[in-house]
Amino acid sequence: MPKLSNKTYDEINIGDSASYSKTLTEEDVLLFASTSGDINPVHLNEEFAKGTPFGGRIAHGMWSASLVSAAIATELPGPGSIYVGQSLKFKRPVFINDTLTVELKIIEKIDKRQRVLISCKVLNQNGALILTGEADVMAPSEKLSLERPKLPIFTQT
Repeated sequence: MPKLSNKTYDEINIGDSASYSKTLTEEDVLLFASTSGDINPVHLNEEFAKGTPFGGRIAHGMWSASLVSAAIATELPGPGSIYVGQSLKFKRPVFINDTLTVELKIIEKIDKRQRVLISCKVLNQNGALILTGEADVMAPSEKLSLERPKLPIFTQT
């Protein structure tokens, strides 16, 4: 099974970068609605969503933002990172079957707090910008290499 490893604060350099990708499925939309409680019909009801400017169902904006969290937790800095803050600007909608890629880049190190500021961009499969922002992250001080946890598979019933 693949391992997860991190970069400690001391190993991180300004300009370091990483990426993370995921394709949005119908199940992702339903699970996000279920766990968040956000049941806006623009996410769940195709007939309703056809009448919106998007012409169909779209993903929850925070689903896209959650991929930034996943990228920070698994790629840069990786396991042991603690989110302190995030700014976000949503640029365009995400549709089922879109593949999003998060691009992270270290833009600042704050020595007295062992924090890093990370530029965050999310692009779709066509290279269109979905969201931008900056994350304030407490970088890990301890080097970690862990087994990637096996997650349960959920299916629609």
